[in-house]
Amino acid sequence: MIADEKFEFTSGAKRKIVYLALAGVFFLGVGLWMAMSDGHGGGHDEHAAVVNQSLVASTNAVGAEPEAAGGEHHGSAPWLKRLYTSLWHNNVFFAGIGVIGLFFIAIQYAAQAGWSAPIKRIPLAIGHWIPIAGVMMVGLWFLVKGDVFHWTHHDLYVKDTPGYDKILDGKSAYFFWPFEAGGFPIFYVIRMVAFFGLWYLFFTWIKKEMLAEDLSGNTAHFFSARKFSAIFLVIFGVTSSVAAWDWIMSIDTHWYSTMFGWYMFASWWVTGLAFITLIVVNLKDAGYLKMVNSNHLHDLGKFVFAFSIFWTYIWFGQFLLIYYANIPEETVYFITRMRTAPYSWIFFLNLLLNFVLPFLLLMTRDAKRQMSMLKVVTPIVILGHWFDFYNMITPGVMKGEGGFGFLELGLLMIFLAAFLYIVLNALSKVQLVAKNHPFMPESLNHHI
Repeated sequence: MIADEKFEFTSGAKRKIVYLALAGVFFLGVGLWMAMSDGHGGGHDEHAAVVNQSLVASTNAVGAEPEAAGGEHHGSAPWLKRLYTSLWHNNVFFAGIGVIGLFFIAIQYAAQAGWSAPIKRIPLAIGHWIPIAGVMMVGLWFLVKGDVFHWTHHDLYVKDTPGYDKILDGKSAYFFWPFEAGGFPIFYVIRMVAFFGLWYLFFTWIKKEMLAEDLSGNTAHFFSARKFSAIFLVIFGVTSSVAAWDWIMSIDTHWYSTMFGWYMFASWWVTGLAFITLIVVNLKDAGYLKMVNSNHLHDLGKFVFAFSIFWTYIWFGQFLLIYYANIPEETVYFITRMRTAPYSWIFFLNLLLNFVLPFLLLMTRDAKRQMSMLKVVTPIVILGHWFDFYNMITPGVMKGEGGFGFLELGLLMIFLAAFLYIVLNALSKVQLVAKNHPFMPESLNHHI
């Protein structure tokens, strides 16, 4: 009887999601009106101008022309650039959560983990966001590229002109190969399409085996899913790092970090874990997932706790190496975020939301086993890493003209509403628990 659980996506739940989306549209409208009324799009001050000048000076120190470094390509009006930046920010953030759903499943199969058998349908439902994120990513890139990605401007690659950028010209093959630098970045676009294509392909293969296992109970489907999962994990290890370089690090065209792939993965990973945990505890609280007990919750809580510390380790390692070396073209990345409004308060808020609070609130054994505590901590982690992605992306695009307010909150609510609808709708289409999973008896007796 337990194995026949089916989640009902009620009209009441759908109505709440619609209300969330409508509230997001309202806040977005108010935010756009306020940004358009502000001559510089909000957040600009004298100190921001100083930071922009320091960016020019720092880049000149490594041989770039002022025009290339200082940003002669201002592009669209500040309010529109701010809208484009927030669209890109939210899509990268939620795309990561979608693929982490598949990554979580793949890890469980590759490790032959038994404890997670009753909750695998939740990350599977989260993976349904992958194709939507892929379509939006490609479409958005063509919409926002001139404003968000400085390297897309043709005159940066024309030698003996005021706008020529020697550094970017040296990196041009990474974006434009095999075509001419400054033309159509075919290599970049192919990578983007290929990444989402591979992620979705493995998602459909693994999903097919998971559902077939429900019908036949044949362990061959488990081993087939395990094979696909092992291959996917290798592919994801490469593609997630390159995606970090392409979709975020290339925004700050002259800055790079060899740890950035790990950093973005850590942020995606702990956010995905928090989303999975939050959905599990809410379903459990609503009377579903009767097979899930406090031991399963403890494992999920430990994951969120441990990888919040892992994210902090990566964050501090990247920051410390750059701070200690004190090389201008590297430190300008953090100076912009630490000393410019509104990025400065968000920079320090990241540490509070993503490390201090999860660490203190989930430190004890009992805290990890309490649904009430997990309901408090997981939204903090999700919001904290949304801010983390904001500070990865926005300062590099907006420089001293950035802002934070109703516009950003409105788009977050719209994306969140769409994401929740897709996930909960997918969850309602299949059995909530994999009734023929070969490790289900082990999970029923799971105790830690």
